[in-house]
Amino acid sequence: MKTQRTSRLPELYTQVIGSLPRPKVVQELLAAKGDLPADRFAGLLDEMVVFAIRLQERAGLDVVSDGEWRRIQYIREYLGRIGGFEKCRRYQHQGETKYTDVVVRRIAASEPVFGKDAAFLAAHTDRCTKFALPSPFLIAVRYWHADHSRDAYPTMQHFMEHLAEILAREARALADAGIDIIQLDDPALTYFCDRALMAGEGLHDERLRRAWDIDRELPEAVAAINRVVEGLPAEVHVHCCHSVYKRRSDVTGDYKPILPRLADLKADRVNLEFAYVGTGDVSDLSLLPAHLGVGMGVVDVRSEELQTVEQIEKLAASGVALIGPERIALNPDCGFAPESNEPPTIDEAYEKLKRLVAAAAHVRARGMGL
Repeated sequence: MKTQRTSRLPELYTQVIGSLPRPKVVQELLAAKGDLPADRFAGLLDEMVVFAIRLQERAGLDVVSDGEWRRIQYIREYLGRIGGFEKCRRYQHQGETKYTDVVVRRIAASEPVFGKDAAFLAAHTDRCTKFALPSPFLIAVRYWHADHSRDAYPTMQHFMEHLAEILAREARALADAGIDIIQLDDPALTYFCDRALMAGEGLHDERLRRAWDIDRELPEAVAAINRVVEGLPAEVHVHCCHSVYKRRSDVTGDYKPILPRLADLKADRVNLEFAYVGTGDVSDLSLLPAHLGVGMGVVDVRSEELQTVEQIEKLAASGVALIGPERIALNPDCGFAPESNEPPTIDEAYEKLKRLVAAAAHVRARGMGL
C-alpha cells in the first residue's frame, strides 16, 4: 500500500534497487569483524552506512537505502542470521567451481533480524527509505536440494511456505522500524524469461538446470510473496533482475513470459531492467497488470561505460510514452554490488546515480511543458 510519505513522491521519482559498491575500507572492515570488539565494529560500520546514505542524498535520489553495506551478500547475510544452512553443495557458476549453502535444518528463527538495521536507516535520512529482503521463491530455488534438505523440509514447497511465514515477520519489523518501501528481491522469477533455460539449453549456472514449470511454480511464487506482504503499512516492490556477478548476467530474456502472470501479485510496483542488453524491452510494459507500477531500470550497472543523461532520458521517455509517467519510477537496472567484492567502484555508482536524477528531471520538466 502507498503510505503518506510515498504518496508525496513525484512522478518518475528516482530510487536505488538496494546495494551500492563497498569501498575498500568497508570491505576491510567487514573482513575484520571477528578481530574487533563488537561495539567497536558496530560503531565503525554505522559511520560507513551514514556515508552511503549521504552519498545517495547528494546524488539527489528521492528514495535511499543503507547501501546494504552491513551485508556481505544480499541473500547469504539473511540466511546466516536465521540459521539452518550449511555450505555443502558443489556447483559450477560462470566457469568457477563453488560451494553454496543449502538448508539442512528446520529454521528456528522466531525474531526478525533486520529491524535494528532498518531503524538506523530511517533515523538517518529525511528521504523515503527502502529496505530489501530476498523472496521466498528465490531462497527456495537456490537453497533447497533433495540430497541435503529433505530431512528438514520434505519438498521445496514446504520450505517456501515456512520462509513466507518467517519473512512476513521480518517485513512487519521493517515497517515498524519506519521503512517506507519494502522490496522483495526475486531474480528467480526472471529465470522464466530465459527461453533457452526453459528449454533445457544453453550454458547456465549449474543450480538452474532443473525441471521448470511456469504454470505451477510462478503462481506459487506469487502466493508466497503475497503472504509475506499481506497487510503491511508500507509500499511494496518486487524486484525482478537477471542477476549480476562480476558485471555479467546469469540469464537473458524480456519480461513478456511473466508480466501477464503477475495479475494476482499484491504489490505496488515491480522493478525491472531495461538498460542492459538482453533484458527487458520497453514494449513489455504493455503487458504490465493495471494495478502495478514499474521501476524502470534505465541505468546499466554492468558496463563500465557511462550512459549520457540524454541516453537515460530517451529510455525513460519511451516508457512514459507507453504507460504514462504516473506509473513509473526510475532506477538502475539492479543493485550495483549484490556481493561486497563486486567490481563497480563507488565513484562509478555515484556518477551513474547523478545522471539518473538529471535524466528524471529532464523528462519530468518536458512532460510539464517547462
